[in-house]
Amino acid sequence: MNNPTATIVDYGVGNMMSVTSAIDVVGGTPTMSNDEDIIAKADRLILPGVGAFKDAMNDMHASGLVEPVREFAKSGRPILGICLGAQMLLSTSEEFGLHQGLDLIKGSVIKIPDVDTDGDQQRIPHVGWQSLNAVNNWNSTVLDGLKPGVDVYFVHSLHPVPDDPDDVYGSCQYGGHTINGTIGHDNIWGCQFHPEKSATSGLAILRNFLQM
Repeated sequence: MNNPTATIVDYGVGNMMSVTSAIDVVGGTPTMSNDEDIIAKADRLILPGVGAFKDAMNDMHASGLVEPVREFAKSGRPILGICLGAQMLLSTSEEFGLHQGLDLIKGSVIKIPDVDTDGDQQRIPHVGWQSLNAVNNWNSTVLDGLKPGVDVYFVHSLHPVPDDPDDVYGSCQYGGHTINGTIGHDNIWGCQFHPEKSATSGLAILRNFLQM
């Protein structure tokens, strides 16, 4: 039996090699591609990303990949956004102005406050390990089989806030603020943290995705 395949969208920006390696470790067959036909025929897509939202969306448009990814999402096959890739799934981002995303999950990407709930300055970007708390049921999601409170690794200054609270599955606390870590709607999933850098917990998430 063939290993499950995952096509990683290559739009010129992203944490490609670490994601590719992680998919390989969990028994999948990764392919990096910016070819519309390959993306259209993929079993599942991963949208990685590091850097600024506007630049990443500009690169997606320049590569001609915005509509192919949108059409793929409509097919019902699974798609996973990682870090900036998770943010790009939403409608808009307020990073350095207001910018349009893929609009696959209705909502906005907002800044993490630079002060905690006591009014003290806190470090931005938010970097490091945090416990992921359950917001909605994790059964049959990318978090299936994990226990709430599992540690995952974040590197970010903004986070995704879906319009529908039911689209949030995992969150963490930073300076008393709730930061969304995992979002999902139907076949579309996003991890604000880096599963490929989150040790065995992150690998379990990627393994769950390959089984969708």
